[in-house]
Amino acid sequence: MRRAVITGIGVVSPLGCDLGRFWERITSGVSGIGPITRFDASGYDSRIAGEVKEFDIDAFIPKKDQRRMDEYTHYAMAAAELAVRDSGLPAEALRSDRAGVIVGSGIGGLRTLELQHSVLLEKGPGRCSPFMIPQMISNIAAGLIAIKYGCRGPNYAVVSACATAAHSMGDGLRCIQRGDTDVIVTGGAEAPVIGLGVGGFCAMRALSTRNDEPARASRPFDAGRDGFVIAEGAAILIMEEIEHARRRGAPIYCELAGFGMTCDAYHITAPAESGEGAARAMQLAMRDGGVGPEGIDYINAHGTSTELNDKTETRAIKTALGEQNARRVMISSSKSMTGHLLGAAAGIESAVCALAIKHGVVPPTINQEQPDPECDLDYVPNTAREKPVRACLNNSLGFGGHNASLLFRKLD
Repeated sequence: MRRAVITGIGVVSPLGCDLGRFWERITSGVSGIGPITRFDASGYDSRIAGEVKEFDIDAFIPKKDQRRMDEYTHYAMAAAELAVRDSGLPAEALRSDRAGVIVGSGIGGLRTLELQHSVLLEKGPGRCSPFMIPQMISNIAAGLIAIKYGCRGPNYAVVSACATAAHSMGDGLRCIQRGDTDVIVTGGAEAPVIGLGVGGFCAMRALSTRNDEPARASRPFDAGRDGFVIAEGAAILIMEEIEHARRRGAPIYCELAGFGMTCDAYHITAPAESGEGAARAMQLAMRDGGVGPEGIDYINAHGTSTELNDKTETRAIKTALGEQNARRVMISSSKSMTGHLLGAAAGIESAVCALAIKHGVVPPTINQEQPDPECDLDYVPNTAREKPVRACLNNSLGFGGHNASLLFRKLD
C-alpha cells in the first residue's frame, strides 16, 4: 500500500509562528494564554484566550486581499506558506492535478458574520459586503490555498468541530493511499476569539473563568480544572507519498500511518461517559497503522481541561491500550499551553507529534498540580521528557460525538 509522510509544517499559534520557537516554547512549558485584547471582554465570564502573537499578515497576504478574507483564512494562508517553505516542495509539485488541499475550520468566518450582521441591522441589506459569503464559508481557506499554489487535485473542507483537522489529515492519508494524489496540503484554521464566539462558549459554561491567572487556567487532568481556554490560529502540514518525497530528497519528519474515526451517537456536546467511541477510534488507528498498544510511546491527548473530557479520555485510553500499556504510555495535552484552537487543534497537535518523533522529546502537560483521582495516568506533568518516540497517537473529540485518532510513526 502507498504510504504517506509529513515533510512540512507551518504553525500560526498563541506560541508564535516560527516553528523552532514554537517547539522551544512547547517543550519549555510556556503558556500562550493571556487576557483577551481582541475586544472589550470586561462583561464576559471568561476574559482570557490564546491569541495569535508575533504574526505579520503583510508578510503573507497583499493588503488588498487581506480585506477580502476573514481572519481564519489569514491564518490558514500564512500557515500554508510556512509549511510549503519548510517542505522545500518545488512549485511544479504543487501546480499539478496530483496535489490536493484538504483544510477545514470548525466555525469558519465568524468575525465576518458578526461584523456583517451589524452592518445589516444598522445600515440595511444594501450595505452588506459582496465578499461576505466567500469570506465566511468554511471551505474558502482550502480554495484560496489551492488557487495560490495551483493545486488541481482534491480540494474541500472538513467540518467536524474540534475533530476537523484530524479528519482533514485522515482524508489526506486516504487520498494518498488510494493513489488519488502524491501531495496533500492539510490541516485546520480557526479565529473564534471575538465577542460572538466567546459569548457563545460562555453561555455553555464551557470556558475557564480563572481570569486572574491566565497562564494557569488551562490545566488538563488536574483536579482544579474548570473549563477550556478558547484560542485561535492555524496549522498546516504537507503530506507526501513516501517515494515522491524520497525522490526529491525531502526532509521527512515521520509517517502518518493510521487513522481511526467513530461517533459516540450520544449527546451534542458531552462525550459518552465510558469513552467507548474514543477508544474505538484509537484502536482503529492502531490497526490501520499496524502498531499494537505495546508499540505506542506517546499520546497527544485531546485534553481540553474540562470536567467531562479529561476523565472520559482517561477511561478511553485504558480501554484502547489495556490497563498495563495505558499506565506505561506518556500522555500530554498541548492545550495546557496553547489553549483550545477548536477546528485547528488537531493540526497544531499533529505538528507536536511529528516534532516529538523527530527530536525524541515529549512536551509536558503544564499546570498539573493536584491530580484528579479519576485521571490517574502519566500525563508528563509540568516538565518535558527526553525519550525516543517510535509511534504516537493524536486524539481529537468534537461536539456532535465525533472522535478521530491519528497514528504517527518514526520511519524504519
